[in-house]
Parts: sequence; structure tokens; C-alpha cells
Amino acid sequence: MSLEQPLGSVIQGSLTKGLEVRLHPDVSVEEMRVGKFLVVKGFRSDFFCMLTDVTLGTASMRIMANPPLPEDDFLQAVLAGSSTYGTLELSPMLMLIREPAKSSGGYLVGAKNPKSGGVSLGSFELQTSADMELMPVKTIPSHFSQVYDASEQDFRAVFGWEDDPHRRNFSIGQPLDMEVPICIDLDRFVERSNGVFGKSGTGKSFLTRLLLSGVIRRKAAVNLIFDMHSEYGWEAVREGKEFSTVKGLRQLFPGQVEIYTLDPLSTKRRGVRDAQELYLSYDQIEVEDIKLVRNELDLSDASEDNANILHSEFGTSWIVQLLNMTNEEITAFCEEKRGHKGSIMALQRKLMRLDNLKYMRTASPKNYINQILQALEAGKHVVIEFGSHSDMLSYMLVTNMITRRIHKAYVQKAEEFLHSKNPSDRPLPLMITIEEAHRFLDPAVVRSTIFGTIAREMRKYFVTLLVVDQRPSGIDNEVMSQIGTRITALLNDEKDIDAIFTGVSGAGNLRSVLSKLDSKQQALILGHAVPMPVVVRTRPYDQTFYNEIGDTCWAEKPDDEVFAAEAAAKIDIGF
Repeated sequence: MSLEQPLGSVIQGSLTKGLEVRLHPDVSVEEMRVGKFLVVKGFRSDFFCMLTDVTLGTASMRIMANPPLPEDDFLQAVLAGSSTYGTLELSPMLMLIREPAKSSGGYLVGAKNPKSGGVSLGSFELQTSADMELMPVKTIPSHFSQVYDASEQDFRAVFGWEDDPHRRNFSIGQPLDMEVPICIDLDRFVERSNGVFGKSGTGKSFLTRLLLSGVIRRKAAVNLIFDMHSEYGWEAVREGKEFSTVKGLRQLFPGQVEIYTLDPLSTKRRGVRDAQELYLSYDQIEVEDIKLVRNELDLSDASEDNANILHSEFGTSWIVQLLNMTNEEITAFCEEKRGHKGSIMALQRKLMRLDNLKYMRTASPKNYINQILQALEAGKHVVIEFGSHSDMLSYMLVTNMITRRIHKAYVQKAEEFLHSKNPSDRPLPLMITIEEAHRFLDPAVVRSTIFGTIAREMRKYFVTLLVVDQRPSGIDNEVMSQIGTRITALLNDEKDIDAIFTGVSGAGNLRSVLSKLDSKQQALILGHAVPMPVVVRTRPYDQTFYNEIGDTCWAEKPDDEVFAAEAAAKIDIGF
């Protein structure tokens, strides 16, 4: 553990409300930052804690009523540390019992979870390092226990290291005041649906690109990414005063990432290499797809009911039949099938908007969704770009259509694997990334969309979500409670902050931590993929990162050379 000088002493606290620490006179309160990682050395145990609040205290009300003058440095120095002092509020997250166990000669440790090698703590399942066992906090340290800065060894004991041969660890960033990596366990990350949250401008896209790069590099899962604003597949603009770009996943992993586009002209203008066109047909649209975009099409409940009648009569061709109907045919249909003429005519008029979507076809030349599924089954990662079709109607319609069919295929494959129990039949884990997630997971529609189903199923059929959103309060509470790992940048709205901690035990002390994050390159990580909540300076997504994951050619070669290398050698970078 840390061999540095102690920072302060525990003076009071409770298991539910946390610990209060009085700083030693030689420690400046200005060096204590919310989110800092500290270690309390008790009589028998070490407690890993997060700093959640900093306060100032005085030993006498007279000092508050008659403080020393600003120029009276001597009196200020006399009072400092004894009559005036700083206090910290700590929230214990994990503990390690130091007492040797007689049976093993090692540490007395908590019971392991036989499935994961960890121990359980409320909504968190805690993982262990190779040489020690971390336990959930069931008690608190005694009075006057000393508090220390966490050392590099402490961080490694809790969060592991990126080169651990026994786990797929990936460094997501560093502590606020140290140069040591904070790792997430990617195997646990892809086991459940996860979320990246933060208000506009806090770097959600860069965080998402970072996570996707780690999943691809470590082969934790295959990815299906619905790229609303063309930020993930190919080169994208970096935020900042000076213009610069960052590398997309296709350029980082040219042999492993495929790009499909709904807008080939836009993709070509951006210089994207080898993007494949994507077209959808009317016979692939089902009533539930239309229900999801009812607000965008301004549909009434009556129109939805009549859509069901049309689908029952015409099957998959119901939209084509409706769009080609004359007024007389609609009248005859309503008389025979008890439909409502006004509602059907309104539905026909509003569905004509789909004719303006360049990627929609009466009949598609081939089944592009099956082509995407085959790529995923082959271990490829697929990015779907929307180009100029980045409106919510196109994004929600296409995303729901494709995901519903991909999920159906995965359900069938999971059932076949359950029957055969043959490892070769086991589907590759699939992580689906969606933006503006509250539009798909709103309480009003979540039970009728495929995304609500996936979130509630967790990993039952090997499919999970990575939701990216700036308004987590718009997501259904039941779905939020199923989000395994939450990576959250700065949020200001109280409702959004409350939503982040839905289903998280002991979250009260973390609220202040979240609200005090910097607006750039800081995030609070909590949940299934980390042993305890932690605030990090996120890892830069730059040339250094490209080199660390194995790529060295993009910044050094002209585009034509990069393209030739990709096409001829099909480089498998990073492994």
C-alpha cells in the first residue's frame, strides 16, 4: 500500500453515510479534489475510498466572528491546522482485510463468486486481482485511522493492468492526479448493455470511439454501429479551435471494419474507401417500425390500428398496396374489412413521405440485411453511415428495421446453440451502438421496440446495446436499471443526474462527484465492468493512441498508399 505521509485521520462516520476525515496541519485543502481515490488504513483492513466532498471547519465560533486580517500571516499560520482545518467526506467502496489466515498463510478474504471470480456488492459484482481479494465494504475503519493517497500498486490491485493475460482489460483513462491506467474488463463490459452519457460538447463521441476501438482490438465482441453523424467509420473532425481530424474505425482496423452507407454520394465526397451501398425495401417495413416513428410521421392511434388491418390483409406488401390504392379501392377495402376510410387515407398520405427517402425501394435488388448479418457472423464490425439522411425519421426507421432482423437471427442461433451445446455453434457476442437513445427507449415506446427487448434480455441471446445519449432522463427507468456500465461525462440537469444512478445502491455520495466534473476529458465510470466507481481523465484519441493499439501508417503515408496497403495486404492491425 501507499508508503507516503498520511493526509489526515478518520474522526467519525457511518457505513451508510461515509467517513469524515480531518486533514493534518501540513496538508493543504486545495490539493483535495472531488473524485480523488484515497486509501484508509484501518487496524485490520485497508479501505479504498472516493473523495465526495471537501469542507472547512473551525474549532471556535469566535474565529468565524472575528477572522484574522488578510495581511496577518502570523496569526493565520498559528490558527491553521489546529483552530482552522479542512475535512473530507469519503465514500468507502472496497476493503482488503490484512489479517493473515491460518489455513493458507495468506490474507483473510471474502468468498468468491464461482462464476466470475468476484464477490457481490449490491448492484456491483466485484472482481479480484491475482494476488489479493477485494471485498465489499461491510464495516468502517476505527477512529483516527490514517488516510493516504492511493499508490500505483493500489490502482493496479483494484483495476488491474492492460497487459493482464487472464483478462481482456482496456485502459479507458487515468486518475485525476496520477499517471496510471484505469482499466475496464471488456468481457464483463459486453456481457450487459452499457451507456455513454453527457451533455452536448463533453466528448461522448470520442469516448464511444475509444470504447469501440478497445472492443475491436481485444476481440471482445463484434459491433454493429448506427453512425448517425458519420463520426465512427471514417475520418471525423476533432473538437477545438484549430481544425484537425481523427481517425475512424475503418482506418484503424482496415481488415476488420466494413462501412455501409445510405448516402453513397455523401460518403464518396468524404473520401471513404470501399463503402458499400445499403438499400431497404417497403416489404421489410413492419407495423412496429411505423409505430416507432409515429411522432415523426404525425400518425394517430386510429392510423396505427388501420395499419394492422392492412398488414393482416396484404402481409409484407401492405405499404406498396396502400400507396397504390385509389380512393375507390380504399372505400371498397374499408367496407369489406371494417377499416376507417379517413384514417387509411391519412396513413396513405403520410407514408408517401417514404418515397422521398433515396435508400427506400419498392423491391430491393438483394437482401442487404442478410449481407450485414453474414459480415457479423464472420467476425467483421459493421458501421452504417446515414450521410444526409441523418434526420430522426430515417435514423429511427432504419435502425429499428435492421436491428429487429439481426436480433431475430441471433435468437435462432442462440436456441440452436442451446440445443447442440457445440462450441462451434455459439454466436459471437454482438454489441449494437445507437445514438439519441432516448428516442428508442422512451417509456411511451420502449415496450414496443426491439431495443427495449434487448435491454431487458441482457445477454440471453448474445446481443447487448451501447447507448449514447445526452438526455438519460428520457430513457425508461426499467431500462436504465439494466444498464451494466455507465460512463458519464458532465451533466447539469438534476433529472439527468438522477437517471444515471437509477438502480445503483449507495449513489447519494456520487451525485456531487458527477456534477463537479470538467466539461472535457473527464468521466465517472461505474457498474459491471469496474470494481468500484472511479473518476478518470479519459484517454486521448490521437496519434499516440493509434500507435499504442498497433497502427502506425495512417499519419505517415499518403491516402493512396494507405488504400493500396489495405486492398492488397488486408492488414490485420493490432493483434
